[in-house]
Amino acid sequence: MSKHGKKYNAARGRVDSQKRHSFEEALSLVKSSAFAGFDESVDVAVNLNVNPRHADQMVRGSVALPHGTGKEVRVLVFAKGEKATEAREAGADFVGDADIIEKIQGGWLEFDTAVATPDMMGQVGRIGRVLGPRGLMPNPKTGTVTFDVGKIVGELKAGRVEFRVDKAGIIHISFGRVSFTEEKLKDNLVSVLETLARLKPASAKSPYFRNITVSSTMGPGVKVDPSLALDML
Repeated sequence: MSKHGKKYNAARGRVDSQKRHSFEEALSLVKSSAFAGFDESVDVAVNLNVNPRHADQMVRGSVALPHGTGKEVRVLVFAKGEKATEAREAGADFVGDADIIEKIQGGWLEFDTAVATPDMMGQVGRIGRVLGPRGLMPNPKTGTVTFDVGKIVGELKAGRVEFRVDKAGIIHISFGRVSFTEEKLKDNLVSVLETLARLKPASAKSPYFRNITVSSTMGPGVKVDPSLALDML
C-alpha cells in the first residue's frame, strides 16, 4: 500500500523515474506535477563523484541566483560601530554584537544566515556550538566573515545561496519557486551547476556530475540529464 496520498501518486504517474530530461523538460514536469496548496520551493539534489571525507574533495561555496530564491532571507550581522551602521543601511534584518550573542545563547535563532566582521569572530566563536550544526556559523570560505558587510548583505538579500556537500556527496539547493517561469528556473539552475563545475576538486573522479534531480517541495523527483552539466566543465 502506498504511503503517499492520491495527489502525489497522480503526480508521480506523470514522471518517468528512469528517464533523464533536458532542463526545459524537467522544469516543466516539476511545475506541472506540483500539487500543494502553496507556492512550493523548487530544489535540486546534485550527486557529485567526490568523497567528502577527504579534505581536498570537500565542495562548498555560494551562488548568486540571477532571479533570487523567491524567499525572504533574514540576515543577521555581528558588527559594531561604522560596520553596524553599514549593515543596517544595506538591509540587514538584525545587527548587534554582545547583545545579539547573549540573545542567541538564550535560545533565539530567528534568522536564516549570519555575517560577521573579522574582529567579532572571537566573540562569535563562543556560540559556535549553537550556530555550527545549524549551518549558521559565519565562514570566511563563503564570504560571510568580512569587513565588506554592505556588499555581502546585499548579495544575501538578493538571492545568494550557500551550500556544502553532505556525507553522501550530495549538494542540496533551493533555487526558486513553482510560481517562477521555466526560464527563470532554468537561469537559476544553470547558475548552480556552473558554480559547482568551477568548484570541481582536482582529485574528483569522473564523471563529476553523477545524478541531478529536481523537485518541488511536495512533488516527485525528476531526473536531469547529467551530460548537460558535464558540458559546463
